[in-house]
Amino acid sequence: MADPTTGLRRPLIGGDKSYADVTREVCAPLERKSPAAWWMTISAALAMLVVGVVAVTYQLRTGIGTWGLNNTVGWAFDITNFVFWIGIGHAGTLISAILFLFNQKWRTSVNRSAEAMTLFAVVCAGIFPVIHMGRPWLAHWVIPYPNARGPLWVNFRSPLVWDMFAISTYFIVSLVFWYVGLIPDLATIRDRAVSKVKKAVTNFFSFGWDGSNRTWHRYETIYLLLAGLATPLVVSVHTIVSWDFATSLIPGWHTTIFPPYFVAGAVFSGFAMVLTLMLVVRKVLHFEDYITLHHVDAMSKVIIATGGIVALAYATEFFVALYSGNEYERFTFVNRALGPYAWAYWIMVGCNIGIPQLLWSKKVRSNVAAVFVISLLINVGMWFERFVIITISLSRDYLPASWATYSPTTIEIATLVGSFGLFFTLFLLFSRFLPMIAIGEVKGVLKYGRPDGKEPRE
Repeated sequence: MADPTTGLRRPLIGGDKSYADVTREVCAPLERKSPAAWWMTISAALAMLVVGVVAVTYQLRTGIGTWGLNNTVGWAFDITNFVFWIGIGHAGTLISAILFLFNQKWRTSVNRSAEAMTLFAVVCAGIFPVIHMGRPWLAHWVIPYPNARGPLWVNFRSPLVWDMFAISTYFIVSLVFWYVGLIPDLATIRDRAVSKVKKAVTNFFSFGWDGSNRTWHRYETIYLLLAGLATPLVVSVHTIVSWDFATSLIPGWHTTIFPPYFVAGAVFSGFAMVLTLMLVVRKVLHFEDYITLHHVDAMSKVIIATGGIVALAYATEFFVALYSGNEYERFTFVNRALGPYAWAYWIMVGCNIGIPQLLWSKKVRSNVAAVFVISLLINVGMWFERFVIITISLSRDYLPASWATYSPTTIEIATLVGSFGLFFTLFLLFSRFLPMIAIGEVKGVLKYGRPDGKEPRE
């Protein structure tokens, strides 16, 4: 993006930083004592986590009859939360891998936190299918390992098995990608460490990084390979999750549009969550020079693009239901908009289609508070999207005699609260002990936008 006054590209990093400034300012939150606000925030997150642990423990001891499920609505809050958290995790891999391959320099200020957010979201997502089994102590049975159970093997036609492969693969590749990118910064922390214990720990995890040309060359090679490996996962993981629904015969689910629709929705919700968290980090840790309005503007434009795809998918679903001539499909979509759960449908439409249109205005994109509120509402809307797809479609079956309503129990709500508690606890611990901004990558874009490409000060 060019500066209209000078015609030059605007610097990605503000404040005319030197290399030493970047190291000192990014490492500052790790080297000072934790402020009272951090302790208060993590205490609240831990309280939410405890609520979730108590709820999950109770439902495991009592049975999943503690949920509001019935013979008609067999999937509800648990699978809604699963799909929601998997979607949240997509932005991290997209920012880190796909934007890296497309040489998008602005990603360097947000990729580290987005990658960590991906890992934490996948951890939260993985909890719900395990709980949904009813017997989580037998969860290892979905893994096709050599066993002594005779001819008993996993049912490879089961969406539960697909989810297991998708989640485990996505988590492992994302973890390795995140860790490899963290190695140079761990070496920086090692070199600045005063404590012998901290120096020894960071030296171990940085593999004795020495910063030589050969070391950087090998690092960049493996990082590029991992980016290429992680890129297909952005498409494949949520595509597999969408097949959980699309391979069924339930009206509202049996549609070929689900894979691209789910992938676009995942990136849409994931970028909204990245904005929600990074705008708070930007303010609290005083990273305004690193996460600039240019970064906010770029992520807002991605939200506009993916939000447009989601809106098109909503319209396409209605058109196909009408054009198909299938009375069950028609009824399903009319029921979503006008039936007993219409309030959830219109919350989804308002938050995912209406609210994001404000981002077309550059004034709105330049207003950090407005972008924060919009991103928060998008997260709400995307949760309701999953609720609408799952619960409303199931609540009205082919036979009116089998129709049923669903409402979540206290246990289900507490489990959802606990998943947010786990996510925020992990994110706060990450912000306290590891650099939230990739020091090495930010230093690589410091000269971007400087007159004549002048190198920054040492």
